[in-house]
Amino acid sequence: MEHLFQQFIQPLATGWLFFVLTFCLILLGKGADLLVDEAIALSERFKISPIVIGATIVSLGTTLPEMSVSVFAAIQGEPDIALGNAVGSIICDTGLILGIGALIRPLPLDPRIVNRQGWIQIGSALALVILCLPFSNLSQTFTHGGALPQWAGFLFVLLLVVYIVWSIKNSRQVSEYEVVHGHGDNQPNALFIILKLVLGMGMVILASKITIPTGEEIALRMGVPEEVVAASLIALGTSLPELVTVITSVIKGRGDLAVGNVIGADILNVLFVSGFSALATPAGLKASPVFFQKFFPFMIGILVVFRIAVFLCKTRLGRGWGALLLGLYLVFVWLNFQGASLKH
Repeated sequence: MEHLFQQFIQPLATGWLFFVLTFCLILLGKGADLLVDEAIALSERFKISPIVIGATIVSLGTTLPEMSVSVFAAIQGEPDIALGNAVGSIICDTGLILGIGALIRPLPLDPRIVNRQGWIQIGSALALVILCLPFSNLSQTFTHGGALPQWAGFLFVLLLVVYIVWSIKNSRQVSEYEVVHGHGDNQPNALFIILKLVLGMGMVILASKITIPTGEEIALRMGVPEEVVAASLIALGTSLPELVTVITSVIKGRGDLAVGNVIGADILNVLFVSGFSALATPAGLKASPVFFQKFFPFMIGILVVFRIAVFLCKTRLGRGWGALLLGLYLVFVWLNFQGASLKH
């Protein structure tokens, strides 16, 4: 699909590219508005916490770009890209997206639910690292790397089903906000809510798919170096749905949905994205030495910082922690950019 978008975009005059970019940004905003509104309506309709709706249904929708990119990369014989996209998205979601969200407005935390989902978040990330280890020769981990085997992909997909069922089953409880602000019996039909929710997801994903190659083409025409484009626009591309959804949630005063979306996206990047990607190729997903030298330590580190923040903040993730998470993400990007520059 990305190839079709590029074929459409490349022949356009620069003026038309700016028009397409503007249209896509508007579509992103409208889609995110619809997605957030219907996610809130769904949580009120079924008396499920917004954090859990964000961590399951919304995250499944916004993680689809990562899944499609990683699975196709694995099938086409590029397992580094498949695994790197999943790991990079976890770092981006927790550092950049959650950091920006907390900086806009401190994010509310329901300790009971955030802790329950949060331990799954860091546990799934640790499972990914452990299953990628070369157990036959651990001494060569940092020099030869490892791989996520196909059977681990099957295990992750099985755990994905268990996670979704468990999350919904254990979350049918009404928060204080929902008791006060719920719409009671005047809520619209559940099927109508779900259809609008899917429409919102579709708008966000479609707009994201067109926005990135359009921005990339504009940047290249303006003389921006390719490695800078790769380290910024392309790296951000698959996480754009989460970013737009989280910012919209925070602006609408539903930071709980934003937190749930990020936690859920992190879990799904392991179980959904890495799982299906490893399942799609008999050789599994190769984890080159750089994963153990840099990517995995950064992923676990930023998740540990988030867990410490939740433990210390109790009920609200403040701007200071948001700045720290964002700072860690920027360090990660800078190190990647330095590494790319050294190779050239």
